[in-house]
Amino acid sequence: MINNLLVANRGEIARRVFRTCSALGVGTVAVYSDADAASPHVSDADAAVRLPGNAPSETYLRADLLVKAAAEAGADAVHPGYGFLSENAAFARAVADAGLTWVGPPPAAIEAMGSKVESKRLMAAAGVPVLPELAVAQVTEADLPVLVKASAGGGGRGMRIVHTLAELPAAVASASAEAGSAFGDPTVFCERYLATGRHIEVQVLADAHGTVWALGERECSLQRRHQKVLEEAPSPLVDGAMRARLCDAAVAAARAVDYVGAGTVEFLAWTGPDGATEFYFLEMNTRLQVEHPVTESVTGLDLVALQLSVAEGTPLPAGGPPAFTGHSIEVRLYAEDPALDWQPQSGTLHRFTVPDVAAEFALPVSGGWSPETTRQSRPWVRLDSGVRDGSEVGVHYDPMLAKVIAWAPTRVAAARTLAGVLARARIHGLRTNRDLLVRTLRHPAFLAGELDTAFFDRHGLGGPEGLAAPLAGPLDSAAVRLSALAAALAAAAANRAAATVLGRLPSGWRNVASAPLRRKYLLVGGVSPDATVRDAAAQDGAAAPTEGDGEPELEIAYRLTGDGLRAPGFDGVELVSATPEHVVLEVGGLRRSFDVAHYPGLVAVDSALGPVALTPLPRFRDPESALATGSLVAPMPGTVLRLGVEVGDQVRAGQPVLWLEAMKMEHQITAPADGVVTELPVGVGQQVEVGTLLAVVPSE
Repeated sequence: MINNLLVANRGEIARRVFRTCSALGVGTVAVYSDADAASPHVSDADAAVRLPGNAPSETYLRADLLVKAAAEAGADAVHPGYGFLSENAAFARAVADAGLTWVGPPPAAIEAMGSKVESKRLMAAAGVPVLPELAVAQVTEADLPVLVKASAGGGGRGMRIVHTLAELPAAVASASAEAGSAFGDPTVFCERYLATGRHIEVQVLADAHGTVWALGERECSLQRRHQKVLEEAPSPLVDGAMRARLCDAAVAAARAVDYVGAGTVEFLAWTGPDGATEFYFLEMNTRLQVEHPVTESVTGLDLVALQLSVAEGTPLPAGGPPAFTGHSIEVRLYAEDPALDWQPQSGTLHRFTVPDVAAEFALPVSGGWSPETTRQSRPWVRLDSGVRDGSEVGVHYDPMLAKVIAWAPTRVAAARTLAGVLARARIHGLRTNRDLLVRTLRHPAFLAGELDTAFFDRHGLGGPEGLAAPLAGPLDSAAVRLSALAAALAAAAANRAAATVLGRLPSGWRNVASAPLRRKYLLVGGVSPDATVRDAAAQDGAAAPTEGDGEPELEIAYRLTGDGLRAPGFDGVELVSATPEHVVLEVGGLRRSFDVAHYPGLVAVDSALGPVALTPLPRFRDPESALATGSLVAPMPGTVLRLGVEVGDQVRAGQPVLWLEAMKMEHQITAPADGVVTELPVGVGQQVEVGTLLAVVPSE
């Protein structure tokens, strides 16, 4: 029996496992790096053991420290979560050698599936369809495009798409370096790249008594950088016949390696010109998947509880797995900016609130969930989060903040429910992919089930109409301008409350009419309008957007008179009420409410028009703070991996200047225009913070 479980992981998955353990009466032990000392998963556990350091290589990837932590805390079992050492056979053996129960598959099964090269050969022998492997040296023009893939690991790391033979050497070198850094194995291989394929996977569960369950499929085609963004069950592509074939192939894959525990067999489905759909084995993840909640939602199973039961030697329940009921969709909420090449973000998450959550880390059983009644049930939402208000999001780990999962009787209802909840969430302090997720869930092509791995490329991210566009619209939109006005009025209310007469009464009295008050804001993550729109707004005397240092700005002018609000450019807008936290405006006879939150250097405005984040600007700028023209600054904290140029080099627009490593990914810093490198003040291995000057490339 498992009595005290150590989770050799962090964040959301550690909290997820702790939630089931609490329900089962199993004690829990957390481990944490110095960067994670204040993480919610630490306080969720019954006990916690510090792993000195910050980088994964000195903390969560140290098998010796994890086994030692289990012994110190009196744990009798270890759950690896996902990522880190979850698919490391040596760690699994070390756990068993220490007399602990390993909540995962046998080390031999991990090894068999750990190499994508060897596992594909093994699957072919078992009769599972596979795409043929291409040796790097044997790739020809006829094979293009190809995908360079790391043999070990996953999560999109060590993968590069190659469209020309000239690109291949650099892609192989880059993928190999990234794979070696992330997984300790630089081996890469190539396979045919199917740009419009669909990523379909099957959840399997096997016990030590020869029973293997296939719990149906999940669709995971919506990806960025080969990493999943949205998952759902069942897949809109898969019919009953295809589901049977997929499940049979997944069971065959599991049996081929004598699998025990929870795992996922991943396939690439591709529909040819003749309309026939085939699928090919990609890999088997020998662990619990990030997207396991959608399978739990449509089956009613607790996969973590079943993992623990199987690890204790208990047979799977008789009668086979339950059938799907309804539809479930999960989105991964990342601290990243999709409009800037999915750039990861770091900093303080001031507020994180998702409305209408029925349960956290579990099915809403208390709400009456059961497979027999859900078809008549109302939709519900589950939240699996690794953060809370005030959490610090650093650069050492993946930038996923949370998973938000919706269940409904139908796919469209699940998408509608999830989009509405995300749109109303309060997420202050960091840019996230929330707006992209909402727009995707509401997109006609998504609702029609027209999905593949090129979805974001095909439908576009940039521009006012792109999937990554802010929900509130561009800088000149009514939603943004009204939100900025609300922010200014809330600030005025705060000033009035703070400026007292005789220490008690608020003051705002003047004996002459005042000039308009003015406030300037920088729109965080905004889209600047074009010059025509900007000039027209200025001619109308509106709250004219300006271009300060190339960033979108708003200037709000207003007066509060005895006759009400007077604000140029806001004709027909009346002030109903204003406090430092809440402003109500009447716009053309329609009332709009705005919640306003103030933080150092940030004002967050939430309304039904869409969330708006603003940076208050001083009335006068220090000219010495301006950067030289052509300056490239660090968009995130990170480490300089390598340099692509030297001072004096002539560069072309888009040419890589240097590479940063942050949040386990490589990020190119490219020249903004043709020019000559005049400054390069950083070196390889140097740690840089946001805003650090990296290079200066004045345009020609």
